[in-house]
Amino acid sequence: MFSAAKIWIGLAAGCIIIAAVLLVLSTDEMKSEQELTKEMNGELKQSNDTGGSASKVRAVPPASAVGKVPPNGNPLVSHKFGADPYALVYEDRVYLYMTNDVFEYDAAGNVKENTYGKINKITVISSDDLVNWTDHGVIDAAGPEGAAKWATQSWAPAIVHRVIDGKDWFFLYFANNASGIGVLTSESPTGPWVDPIGKALITRETPGVEDVTWLFDPAVLVDDDGKAYIYFGGGIPEGEHEMPGTSRVMPLGEDMISVVGEAVSIPAPYLFEDSGINKVDGKYYYTYCTNFYDGERAEGSPPPGEIAYMVSESPMGPWTYKGTILKNPIHFFGIGGNNHHVIFQFRDAWYIAYHAQTLSKAMGVPNGYRSTHLNRVHFSEDGSIQEIIADYKGVEQVKHLDPYQRVEAETIAWSAGVKVEPLTANDADQDHSARFIVTDIHDGDWTAVSKVDFGTGAAEFIVSVRSGEGPWSIELRLGSPEGTLIGTVNVPSAKGSLWTEVKTEVTGASGIHDLYMVYRGENNVTGIQIDDWQFSK
Repeated sequence: MFSAAKIWIGLAAGCIIIAAVLLVLSTDEMKSEQELTKEMNGELKQSNDTGGSASKVRAVPPASAVGKVPPNGNPLVSHKFGADPYALVYEDRVYLYMTNDVFEYDAAGNVKENTYGKINKITVISSDDLVNWTDHGVIDAAGPEGAAKWATQSWAPAIVHRVIDGKDWFFLYFANNASGIGVLTSESPTGPWVDPIGKALITRETPGVEDVTWLFDPAVLVDDDGKAYIYFGGGIPEGEHEMPGTSRVMPLGEDMISVVGEAVSIPAPYLFEDSGINKVDGKYYYTYCTNFYDGERAEGSPPPGEIAYMVSESPMGPWTYKGTILKNPIHFFGIGGNNHHVIFQFRDAWYIAYHAQTLSKAMGVPNGYRSTHLNRVHFSEDGSIQEIIADYKGVEQVKHLDPYQRVEAETIAWSAGVKVEPLTANDADQDHSARFIVTDIHDGDWTAVSKVDFGTGAAEFIVSVRSGEGPWSIELRLGSPEGTLIGTVNVPSAKGSLWTEVKTEVTGASGIHDLYMVYRGENNVTGIQIDDWQFSK
């Protein structure tokens, strides 16, 4: 009996000790939860200057980036496709003009292989730092609604700027499928565009092009003496893979909308398509994509689907083959296809823009929908072009973004879930008719800009917004979609309202950071639309 009682007393004491430990743990856990809740509520309350009440803690995590994942620079944008890039440097900005790849669907609503047959628009983006890109929408180049109504397609554009009689003019060349090349003109790099001749510039009747398989892929050079030249062509005549002889060059007229004389053949080994032209240190560099002939090739011949180059002392040749500089995208991204490029100079450095199916691959539909990428080009002392390594990282940002100047919302380094669309005609009375907006916004979607220089610190954020259904907010975060919260803009519900400016105070925004704008609202309601934004000190 005594031993049993002793045992029971010991068990009771043990239970008391265990209960005490559990009580302490429970108290600590409750205290931790209260502290965490206090920190979260305090953080959110601190930033909600516009609404006067704390935002709710969101259970929905921010959307995931697809295709272009921070901090990578390639592909350049992930909210749309863009192929066959061509570059224009104007007023310290790089403009890229691209074939407007868009999804094609079968009868069941599934994304099918890109046929390119419905592409009659050219898509345009620009940047002054090579990481943050502004979407300028599309150019209606061909088709019933296009500038060139005689054309059915608009592929692989090329553009050049000239000053004629003291006035800026822009000349945009494009391929009408593979049957001819047209030209549009504008007084601005973003349009509006008109067809100055009402017909194709280069056709099967153009002297010297009778044997060209594909009349497409133009490239244009304005030489130091003011004379201009157009390069184009491609395709492989039966059995002539090694030397197709389908690339051409010919002079353009002084008006840039006519051609002069007869086209001259460029003897490019294993040519496929994709003419490019540059003048570097007095030499002319003709670049092109090699064909995919899978038979035996002579030693020293270019491999399939790579960018090769030739050099000449004259814009019309003769040309000397030098080698290849960029392998097919499959070597870098695990997905192949044709290889289309442009080489350009910006701020004393050389770059190559090229396309690959990285975005469509990331979306799970690698069916021929292409996106533009950017990497550096380096020349050796002897003038040879060093091998170019394509990658997702991309190029270095050449300047910081100034948040104290108005920034278009469609200027984006990275994004998730959003679209960019032009403002409708209904907005014309608000002077927004030639502008673009970020739209199709859902809870957790976001946009971001890279390397924003806040200096000694920002005090206020202002955004031009059109409200949707229900209350919405914009979380301003540094470094990531879940990074440090510096402010929250509360946008009141006002469906169908006019554009309004909403402000909020910000704290903790100093130095250089990536800025993320995370959009928060109720599910299944119309989202807000964003036009532009700006910080103030």
